[in-house]
Amino acid sequence: MSYRSSQGSLRFRPQSSESDSPSAPSSGVVTPTGSSTYLPSTVSSFWGGLVRRFSAEEPSYSASSSPSSSFKHSQTMPDGKFDGIEGVFSPPSIQRTASPMAPPPLEPIQLNGYARDTAPDARLLTTTIAEEIRIMVPTRLAIAEEWSLVYSLDQDGASLATLYEKCAHFEGKRVGFVLVVKDLEGGVFGAYLSDYPHPAPKYFGNGECFLWRASVMAPLPPPPSADTSHLTARSTTIASHPPTSVSVAGPGGSTISLPIPGSPSVRFKAFPYSGVNDYYMLCDAHFLSVGAGDGKYGLWLDDGLERGISSTCLTFGNERLSDEGEKFGILGVEVWVIGG
Repeated sequence: MSYRSSQGSLRFRPQSSESDSPSAPSSGVVTPTGSSTYLPSTVSSFWGGLVRRFSAEEPSYSASSSPSSSFKHSQTMPDGKFDGIEGVFSPPSIQRTASPMAPPPLEPIQLNGYARDTAPDARLLTTTIAEEIRIMVPTRLAIAEEWSLVYSLDQDGASLATLYEKCAHFEGKRVGFVLVVKDLEGGVFGAYLSDYPHPAPKYFGNGECFLWRASVMAPLPPPPSADTSHLTARSTTIASHPPTSVSVAGPGGSTISLPIPGSPSVRFKAFPYSGVNDYYMLCDAHFLSVGAGDGKYGLWLDDGLERGISSTCLTFGNERLSDEGEKFGILGVEVWVIGG
């Protein structure tokens, strides 16, 4: 029930229990039910608003700690270089020193297997040529300092069957073979073989194979203005078999060694696998061959080891190995094993 005061304002009076029933007629004015429910809801709304207000406010930054300045500062390293996000990355300068450790030098090659009565001119392979071949062979075999003679035409006879028989002792072993051929003009050439030569119905071997040749070169004469009073041998590549000095009788029966002007030299060439085909090695009872393609053989030897053929082949892209031409006569043949 409501009444008006003397000031004319509307006042509320608590209603009786009958007016609180749902069936009581509404006067159109919302009447609070009492202070016990009104005050707690007001207080909770007030504190909820404060919490939402303070939680929604963004933190303030000073000029020195703004997000942009802080981001840029993190992208620049102390030395003024960028880390790759806003500029090109520049690694910090680090002082590095080379390791004092180095691989040990290889021991000189020792050629074992020549008989004592084998004449020096019948020994086809020299340590000088062997060292050049060593550069091209796989590393696991390059560290071997002892090479063993498996077959020699001078010591074992001219027979391809004998060559196969002696090489068969190394079947299944991880070794390499060096084939050396000497033609009638004195040229020395050959091949490195990744597998032991043996009769087979198809090509075998792998890309470790290569052909090589060692050509004797005429020496260069000294220039006209050179002082020839103490002339020594000139060599632009590898020293060869012929002696570079001669011994003469000196005063009082002594022996003096004098250099020979213009001693010859040897040029070594190697022809590694080209990748064009896989015709590495093909052998049967009648011939031995290394490399092929377009009906040509890189190196071919007959069963009697008397005649040979050498042409440019696709397997190695080599030049002719013999100066005699595509066909040549054989003066000597050797097979050496590495790592046996």
